[in-house]
Amino acid sequence: MRILVDADVPAAEACFGALGEVVRLPGREIDADALRDVDALVVRSITRVDGTLLAEANRLRFVGTCTIGTDHIELGELASRGIAFASAPGCNAEAVVDYVLGSLSAMAERQGWRLAERRVGVVGVGNVGGRLLGRLTAMGVGCLACDPPRVEKESAEVESAEGRSLPGFVDLETLIDDCDVLCLHTPLVREGPHATHHLLGAETVAELAPGTVLLNAGRGDCVDGAALRQRLAGQGDISAVLDVWEHEPAIDPALRDLAEIATPHIAGHSLDGKRRGTHQIYRALCRELGLPARMSLADLLPPPPLHRLELGPGLALAPEEALRLCLRAVHDVRRDHDSLLRESRRQGMAKGFDACRAAYPLRREFATLEVALAEGNDELAVLLSGAGFRVSRG
Repeated sequence: MRILVDADVPAAEACFGALGEVVRLPGREIDADALRDVDALVVRSITRVDGTLLAEANRLRFVGTCTIGTDHIELGELASRGIAFASAPGCNAEAVVDYVLGSLSAMAERQGWRLAERRVGVVGVGNVGGRLLGRLTAMGVGCLACDPPRVEKESAEVESAEGRSLPGFVDLETLIDDCDVLCLHTPLVREGPHATHHLLGAETVAELAPGTVLLNAGRGDCVDGAALRQRLAGQGDISAVLDVWEHEPAIDPALRDLAEIATPHIAGHSLDGKRRGTHQIYRALCRELGLPARMSLADLLPPPPLHRLELGPGLALAPEEALRLCLRAVHDVRRDHDSLLRESRRQGMAKGFDACRAAYPLRREFATLEVALAEGNDELAVLLSGAGFRVSRG
């Protein structure tokens, strides 16, 4: 069996090596010729799997993407060819939430506000958005949610009154009006009643209230980048945190420069999330082949480089400052911003963007860090555990 795997998929040999010959190629170099005599294909989001790519796929029987999203996969084309498919929903959701919390903490410090004083609007309450809402709520941050497809589905299931939303869910206009921070975590849907392409279009971007922080770690095409660039360059009264972009990797350099935090689509790039995605696709391929999955996720995860942080008694830091210290001990989003700026200027935008992703440094998730607190730090314990850290006392 021949298995073609994106070069950036970690632990591929450990997982797939026992199933057949593993061949590696950079995701952007996987083309139709590369799929000749290949039995299984494992990709990430940068490889578009469509009729053109599959033109020479004479033996292909399985395609897996080690990502949550599937908008780079033509599912109908796979189905018409009888090719099995699997994705990795939720694999990097915790890492994306880590990224959001770290970014909001950095923005709060830079602009002089406290997260606890803000209301956060979460657009798209799936694997990522649902976890983000849970953590923010546990931290005591006020939140609103917008997810029309979910409301429609769940309202029908519980037979709620016509026209009444589920508790905590509002429409997009209300969320924008009532929130200081907007976090986008929607899939890219180009057509239909719940299309998300340019969900925040020119008119909506123009109407954002001064002081709004817009964070997009979902899909770049959900925001009209030209309109956002115009608002940031013109009035300059809102802020943007962008991890995803239109036209990746050749993103708009002017928009990159105007964003307070600009990163190269790495929100989910934790070691844990990447290897979780690999393992989910490995299990799916084993099921397709009728074989047992002998490799566990624990087998793929090394111990974290920092596993315990002790905050002593008489802590002089305010709770949000102590939280910021713990966040940055695991992942400092400013490093990713600086990396994109440096490499895109040195190598050119597209090459620099991809280089940042390919050489992304080791990063673990907040849950891998135990924070030891002295007795009496109850407020901080709630904040840290809500953010996703493991908290111990004494």
